[in-house]
Amino acid sequence: MEGLLPKLPIADWIDSFIDWLVANFDFLFEGIADGLEGFVEGIVSGLAFIPSIVLIIIISLLAWKVCRWRIALFTFVGLFLIDNLGYWENMLDTIALVLTSVAISIIIGIPLGIWSSQNKTVGKVVVPILDFMQTMPAFVYLLPAIFFFNIGVVPGVVASVIFAMPPTIRLTILGINQVPADLVEATEAFGSTTKQRLLKVQIPLAMPTIMAGINQSIMLALSMVVIASMVGAPGLGADVYRAVTQLQTGTGFEAGLAIVIVAIILDRITQNIGKNKQGGTV
Repeated sequence: MEGLLPKLPIADWIDSFIDWLVANFDFLFEGIADGLEGFVEGIVSGLAFIPSIVLIIIISLLAWKVCRWRIALFTFVGLFLIDNLGYWENMLDTIALVLTSVAISIIIGIPLGIWSSQNKTVGKVVVPILDFMQTMPAFVYLLPAIFFFNIGVVPGVVASVIFAMPPTIRLTILGINQVPADLVEATEAFGSTTKQRLLKVQIPLAMPTIMAGINQSIMLALSMVVIASMVGAPGLGADVYRAVTQLQTGTGFEAGLAIVIVAIILDRITQNIGKNKQGGTV
């Protein structure tokens, strides 16, 4: 087959398309980059303004409120260990990157998921795109992000958004579609509009599933921190990447342990927030 047909110049087409975007929309990419960088720096500055021990207590109390006391104790000990090991500032950078990525995923993903659940045509277009986004290797997302936004935290955020958004969209669609049909029919029988049906019946009942999607997006965004560090994104991922390149096993283990602690805390808190929507806690 290789000799019968000439090779399709897909790589050349992609390169030409990216060059065209950069040449014609550079001002837009610069505006997005400035906005994202300012937002991330604002989160870091706000968290850094609070003394570490105070922030540890606040997050531990939050974990106590939405989870069991064991999770609150783990949160306190884990965050204290991160501070003791000297990774507090880098942890704040990581949390800022994750929060920014997840916030964008929620802002775009939930409305898109709602739209897809209400319009079958939109759903047929969105679902294959989600399949493509989830199967494409995460490293590939870094290449266009570097072209559009140079190196630093912004391409890391953009790649994390693309990588982390699909679960939010998918589970929003799933949650709304799983609302019992008889409830939907009852609201229509009482003359409810589409907006009223969504806001008062479908979205509230789908909220636990939507929260599960947000939880998965948080985990995926956090898994991108090491990959994002390859394009200059700060945080714990940069410590891991530096340890790998310099063969510093101990430092790499410490930074990796800090990432695991943050992942467990975020996972347990968001999981229990989703379960509390159903009226129970874990």
